[in-house]
Amino acid sequence: MLTSILYIIIGLAGLIFGGDWLVDGAVGIAQRAKLSPMVIGLTIVAFGTSAPEFLVSLQSAIGGNPGIALGNVIGSNIANIALILGITALIHPVPVHGTTTRIDAPFLFLGTLALTAICYFSDAINRVEGIIGILLLVCFVAYQIKTSKAVDNANTNADENANTDTAATIPLWRALLLLAIGIAALKYGAQFLVDGSVTIARTLGVDDRIIGLTIVAIGTSLPELFSSVIAARKGSVDLAIGNVIGSNLFNIMCVLAASCAIQPIDLTLVGSVTTDCLWMLGLTALIWLQLRTDYRLSRSEGGVLIIIYTAFIILTIIS
Repeated sequence: MLTSILYIIIGLAGLIFGGDWLVDGAVGIAQRAKLSPMVIGLTIVAFGTSAPEFLVSLQSAIGGNPGIALGNVIGSNIANIALILGITALIHPVPVHGTTTRIDAPFLFLGTLALTAICYFSDAINRVEGIIGILLLVCFVAYQIKTSKAVDNANTNADENANTDTAATIPLWRALLLLAIGIAALKYGAQFLVDGSVTIARTLGVDDRIIGLTIVAIGTSLPELFSSVIAARKGSVDLAIGNVIGSNLFNIMCVLAASCAIQPIDLTLVGSVTTDCLWMLGLTALIWLQLRTDYRLSRSEGGVLIIIYTAFIILTIIS
């Protein structure tokens, strides 16, 4: 038990420092590569912070634990929206550009809807569906990079301008190094935290599905949480919202899709996954509606998201 607690402490330290380094490196790369922080958040940062979900789900699927593999992805996406965006909005209201509500959020909703439909009407997620998901993600990322312009164009907002001077002073090699070290610190920090938490939970006799939806999901979402919160505190709100949307897309169309392409997931062994998918779908629709209403996520809306997440955790544990 003491070893598990030590793992948790080490993990938290890695997450805190890793999030800070990752944000600094990502903003520096965005300025140097003439890409917007939103695109960097949707791609490099999102994929980097989703590495824990990828490893956990892949190992779980191969190891014959589909409940943890699927529960991790669904639970992480719920945590990313309700917990991470909620906390981020409480720290700093999150404004968004029109492309986020017209392209990014709808694409995420359609991907979430597709996963929900498969889980509801099928007995398994097979290899073909996994490969299709990966191809769709590749097309989405290619489109984002192709349409992204320099950050000094007419759409550059005040939040990006606030980081220009700082980022421009960072050499490219240092920005890349900070990004790599930040991702590594987040990855291993989350791994230490998850290992310690899961050991304690299993000692207490907690079910695998509950572990996947709560402890593992929250633990593997901590990189997104720390990177988004730190980005918001530093004024890079585009990076924060892009990180969450990109991470959720990556979770569905790469983490879960790659796991299924290697080892199809038998949904009959998972349990009440449809209920969990409906929570994920409902929250995805809610955040799309919130962002589309006034092109920002306010502190009050962030508070509502946290309340919803608290309700989800309570209902999941007692169900």
